[in-house]
Amino acid sequence: MNKILLFARLQEKAGQAEVELDAVNKSIAEVKALLKENYQMEEIDTSMVAVNEEYANSDVVVKEGDTIAFIPPVSGG
Repeated sequence: MNKILLFARLQEKAGQAEVELDAVNKSIAEVKALLKENYQMEEIDTSMVAVNEEYANSDVVVKEGDTIAFIPPVSGG
């Protein structure tokens, strides 16, 4: 299992700051697809991703115990 950390609007969509998901051997792109399907997180496509506190791209493959964070873009002044 993997811990998925959600921030800002993504957190609001899920109704919680983190979820557990079996993402082992899945790419970040596949994890995004699962979250879109399960939580209607369309804006996840524009989010930055970190795996174990290091930025990652969509083709990174998740390992057992990895923590994945999705950080959507924010606006403000």
